[in-house]
Amino acid sequence: MVGFHIIIPARYASSRLPGKPLLDIGGKPMLQHVLERCNQSAAESVIVATDDDRIADAVIGFGGEVVMTSPDHRSGSDRIAEAATVLGLKDHAVVVNVQGDEPDMPAALIDQVAQALANDADAAMTTACTPLDEVSQLTDSSVVKVVTDKNGYAIYFSRAAIPWVQCENSLARAQHYARRHLGIYAYSAGYLRLFASRQSCELENLEKLEQLRGLWHGDKICCVDAVEVPGAGIDTEADLERARQNVAKLLR
Repeated sequence: MVGFHIIIPARYASSRLPGKPLLDIGGKPMLQHVLERCNQSAAESVIVATDDDRIADAVIGFGGEVVMTSPDHRSGSDRIAEAATVLGLKDHAVVVNVQGDEPDMPAALIDQVAQALANDADAAMTTACTPLDEVSQLTDSSVVKVVTDKNGYAIYFSRAAIPWVQCENSLARAQHYARRHLGIYAYSAGYLRLFASRQSCELENLEKLEQLRGLWHGDKICCVDAVEVPGAGIDTEADLERARQNVAKLLR
């Protein structure tokens, strides 16, 4: 297993769920659940990167490590790039981005994405995907879709339906080619610094998907089929309630 580091980007501001990383799930802040999942992986270190003292204090309180970063970052990857530099990670070091609103992230998936990067000399980034659960997800903007080439490298990511189909009876065919993107990434610290040095591209700004900056510049993003699929990330009150109910069932 390749050696790697996990950096969790976490910010307090959220238009739909302010203070999201610190919201309670089963008596623990959401971010603590994420950190505990990460600690089950083969990572050499697990660090939270934040710009907020409230998050930093909470993480230190439950025994985690924190790097303070600028409040002006455009994406989680940009925040992680700064943290990697603060930590003194060498260019070849493998870094996995586990988002702070993924309390169900499987350790096996973290390890898989890290190892996939080490195994692929052509990939600038690796990420994960899984089949769509139902056809309706194809047009659901909260579900990010990815279409890959025959070798498993991303062609495009979108919140829209890709590929588009002209008639409804072709939806199943489209579902075969589109896969649900899982928001976990592995990259080298050197690539992260290159990524953060680049201007945002218009596609990234339109879709609000940072990985499109990589594709815009011609970088290869390898998409592996997830060995274990996490539950949905937490973006809404409904997602939060679902997570609380799931934890309550486990505690009974």
